[in-house]
Amino acid sequence: MARETRAAVMQELDDWARLGVEGHFHAKHPWLPTHEFVRETAARLVGAKAHEVVAMNSLTANLHLMMATFYRPEIGGGKRTKIVIEDNAFPSDSYAVQSQAAFHGLDPREHVVRLRAREGEWTLRTEDIEQFLMREGSSVALMLLGGVNYLTGQVMEMGRLTEAGHRAGAVVGWDLAHAAGNVELNLHDWNADFACWCSYKYLNSGPGAVAGCFVHERHAKNTARFGTPGALNRFAGWWGNDPRTRFVMGPEFVPVASADAWSLSNPPVLALAPVRVSLGIFDEVGMPALRAKSEKMTGYLRGLIDAIPGVERIVEITTPREAGQHGCQLSLAVRTRPKELHKALGADGVVCDFREPNVVRIAPVALYNTFRDCWRFAEILRGHVGGRE
Repeated sequence: MARETRAAVMQELDDWARLGVEGHFHAKHPWLPTHEFVRETAARLVGAKAHEVVAMNSLTANLHLMMATFYRPEIGGGKRTKIVIEDNAFPSDSYAVQSQAAFHGLDPREHVVRLRAREGEWTLRTEDIEQFLMREGSSVALMLLGGVNYLTGQVMEMGRLTEAGHRAGAVVGWDLAHAAGNVELNLHDWNADFACWCSYKYLNSGPGAVAGCFVHERHAKNTARFGTPGALNRFAGWWGNDPRTRFVMGPEFVPVASADAWSLSNPPVLALAPVRVSLGIFDEVGMPALRAKSEKMTGYLRGLIDAIPGVERIVEITTPREAGQHGCQLSLAVRTRPKELHKALGADGVVCDFREPNVVRIAPVALYNTFRDCWRFAEILRGHVGGRE
């Protein structure tokens, strides 16, 4: 938790107690435009224009809202119906795309394509994805990949793959849950159609924090109304209505010319306060500086682990070695008694996590971890792998 977070939340509580409904206009951070206070910082974080981003909802809810607009399978004999994801995508993404296919009356087993790494490898190769799109692209309606894979820490070549997806005629979206605040992003220049991210991992905004969403301006500026030529299919709510007419309280939806058009309800004021604080820190430090430290720190930690005698018999690092191909994460595939090792690390004060069937994930985060933390972890790991077979 960022040190200023408690005061930021208490400020909202105090304003609520003192002002009641007038807090919408007279709070220190007025509630009516409260989501706008994070717009500029969020845009800089993901490499977007301000009108292309909005803070709203949770990650999977935003993915569904995006797919309601951008997954438009050719039903009734058309060929372009498939959604492409990575085989080891985060489970929520798998559930979301399967349910989207089923919602359109399609069999997810046939219309959700899961890209697998080559035999004996842990991560996808960009050229293999490109070859797939060249062969099968005419059947792909949407490619939705993780910008940084949660299980391996692999950073995808997002610009290159977005271009390949578009050449194939597909819409391209990105799940940036493990990328936002971890690696540098340039969503506008990469020409991604949409992207979604959460704020409770690298962005340190608290459990269940308000998520973020990017819609490229070529879509976000589309204000054609329902039923008119060129209109986008979107699920609408009153906070997506143009602010100039929002309080006219009429029945007709008039979308605002920005990513806000996908907003549904009033922003959660208390939950946005930690996001505002955290994004301010990232804006002050800057992702280039954080990324530079991250690459050095993660490389240092890998070197320390590699130097542990006999470690290769117990642990295999599945994260790519090249600095530009991983985030601040090392995934350790543990060959023997992986859950016991994870428990032992926790007992020694290491905060890491376990993913079935045998992966322990270590994340040396540049914003608040140190090189000494990396050294301490390696020494603790050395003590636990010695004598293991």
